[in-house]
Amino acid sequence: MMENTLKKRIYVLIPAYNEEESLPLVLAAIPKVWVREVIVCDNGSTDRTAETARLNGATVVHALRRGYGSACLAGIRYLQSLPSSKQPEIVVFLDGDYSDYPEDLPNVVGPILNDGKDMVIGSRMLGLLEPGAMTPPQRFGNWLAPALIHWLYGYRFTDLGPFRAIRWECLLALNMQDPNYGWTVEMQVRAAQHGLDCAEVPVRYRKRAGGKSKVSGTVKGVILAGWKIIATIFILHFKPVGS
Repeated sequence: MMENTLKKRIYVLIPAYNEEESLPLVLAAIPKVWVREVIVCDNGSTDRTAETARLNGATVVHALRRGYGSACLAGIRYLQSLPSSKQPEIVVFLDGDYSDYPEDLPNVVGPILNDGKDMVIGSRMLGLLEPGAMTPPQRFGNWLAPALIHWLYGYRFTDLGPFRAIRWECLLALNMQDPNYGWTVEMQVRAAQHGLDCAEVPVRYRKRAGGKSKVSGTVKGVILAGWKIIATIFILHFKPVGS
């Protein structure tokens, strides 16, 4: 398994905004033997996020437009700029707040490496969730959005968790566009529309290590995120696939 893994080009994208406290913990916990390169997608941080990432061995790219999805898109553009021989086979998305356990990365990429899956969602609902790590509105949204996806497309997900892995060619085919809160659900809806072979694996999840959540940390953030997630599902449902 390990020998086979080392032949794979696995890259990690970490969207980050003002995560200088937690980012060193995240970067130190990533199992380096599994990963070719870690890219921190700095989303206009006003603290030392970018400097901290470089000091801890990560490549830093900058997203001029604010938003979670914008940061992820900046990372994708960087990967596209690499020579074809150095472009990924698998891209892993991981948050920079240390809520996820980067040590779970082998389990997240496992179904792609071993079972031929196209995309894997790390499910907090199937794994070990620390009390208080998710707010009640987050839990409700995490139930409603997968229920809508199942109703519209027949795909069963239990979570919109940020810790996920996808084949590079599949990620490009999805033509991701959302610049902010709708990024994770857009990926899952587009995966269903494109008929990707998806799986979920249990992952652990805890309270963030520092800083304040840009979504669940404020009432406004929760409302906007919830609205955007639901709207994204229905907007994509009525758009031609590929647009």
